[in-house]
Amino acid sequence: MRFNRRTILTSVIAAISTFAAHASAQTAFPTKPITLIVPAASGGPTDTVARLIAESMGRTLGQTVVVENVGGAGGTLGMARVSKSTADGYTVAVWHIAHATAPALYDSLKYDVVEDFDHLGRITDVPMTLVSKPALPPTNVTELLAWIRANKDKATYGHAGVGSASHLCMLMLMKELGVQINGIPYRGTGPAMNDLLGGQFDVMCDQTTNTTNQIKENRIKGFAVTTKTKVSSLPDLPPLDAGAVKGFEVSAWHAMWAPKGLPKEASDKLVAALQAALKDPKVIERFASLGTEPVKAELATPAALKSHLSAEVPRWGAVIKAAGAKAN
Repeated sequence: MRFNRRTILTSVIAAISTFAAHASAQTAFPTKPITLIVPAASGGPTDTVARLIAESMGRTLGQTVVVENVGGAGGTLGMARVSKSTADGYTVAVWHIAHATAPALYDSLKYDVVEDFDHLGRITDVPMTLVSKPALPPTNVTELLAWIRANKDKATYGHAGVGSASHLCMLMLMKELGVQINGIPYRGTGPAMNDLLGGQFDVMCDQTTNTTNQIKENRIKGFAVTTKTKVSSLPDLPPLDAGAVKGFEVSAWHAMWAPKGLPKEASDKLVAALQAALKDPKVIERFASLGTEPVKAELATPAALKSHLSAEVPRWGAVIKAAGAKAN
């Protein structure tokens, strides 16, 4: 069989085009940096978690994952931006329990926290600690809860703003104790901790990332943790569930979301990169120093996160409604 030059050239071009198309399909995502939005100011616990995850995911994806802080309105400004972003995989968010509480706190919320996002997976559940100012009389958690009940008209607690993890934890505790004490809002748990150290209010419930060193240095009193098992970085603190408040469990869980409707390839690669990050020794080591650890692999999936969030929304909605808390 004889081939003329044009036939051969046409065949070569077709082969090259087919190869190029196949190669392009294999590397279609990602081809540029990815923006990871943190709906809070830089330097806080969620920002720290996000930057650790972003660095590790970037190595897996072969592209830089750039963290952008979009704070304001309890995280709803940042999450609104994500919900309205193009669903191409190049915009994701790391946020926490506040995503589940937003519907109960904000009447003007412009997105559905479950239906307007693709759920990529949970990241970590940061334990909370029940702490007090140094001079408070109680020496153990039983005495502390008795003191709160006896002093409900004058006892005070600090928190990082309406809907924050520190606020929610105390709302839940007051519900279980059947009392209401006066809350003092701050612009973050950093300034709240400074006032607790100075004895400006009595008690606080906050993440181990903000309390562990203070407790170890005896600068504040630590009484209990809000997980159902002990926390390795604070082995002397019992779980509230161990007897003082049976069934009590609160954690500042963090997770990753994207705009609704991601292409399957982008979703699969983002989820795989997230799961790889949670197995990264550097991430595990750094999380441990913050008093937490990555979630189990079965929780770092889209289905598990959507299920978890769907259960958390009504759970916290009931607590917030009972407390009469509103952010607007």
